Amino acid sequence: MVDLLASLGNWNWLILGLVLVGLELLTPGVFLFWLGLAAFLVGALSFALDPAWQTHLLMFAVFAAAAVPLWRRMARRESGAAASPFLNRRAEALVGRVFTLERPIVDGTGIVRIDDTIWRVAGPDAPAGSRVRVVKADGASLTVAAAEP
Repeated sequence: MVDLLASLGNWNWLILGLVLVGLELLTPGVFLFWLGLAAFLVGALSFALDPAWQTHLLMFAVFAAAAVPLWRRMARRESGAAASPFLNRRAEALVGRVFTLERPIVDGTGIVRIDDTIWRVAGPDAPAGSRVRVVKADGASLTVAAAEP
């Protein structure tokens, strides 16, 4: 076993990295990518330093262990930025936007068309065609105010 580990060359780490990254393409998750990256780093450093096989294994272990917190930090940052904050809360995404009244607001209620949906709106009386800004979303009803031109 020691002879096998001692015979591993610098190119073998690069090949191992390529295999691990290739396997990552076939499997869900991101775990094998980081192990492949660790193997690539060991291979690259091995060309520059030419360490013993024990050092190769130690470098691989250190790089693989360091990749876990790095991956967690990146995943946490990405999940907060990439996630759609209004997923399943469509009405809340409309707050702050300006629309034209389809039907006038009479006695505090009216109708506005947003894309392919008709929404009930509540707010001060206004004629049809007026521009209104959504100030609050409550279920299937929107509260509006007159929009500044």
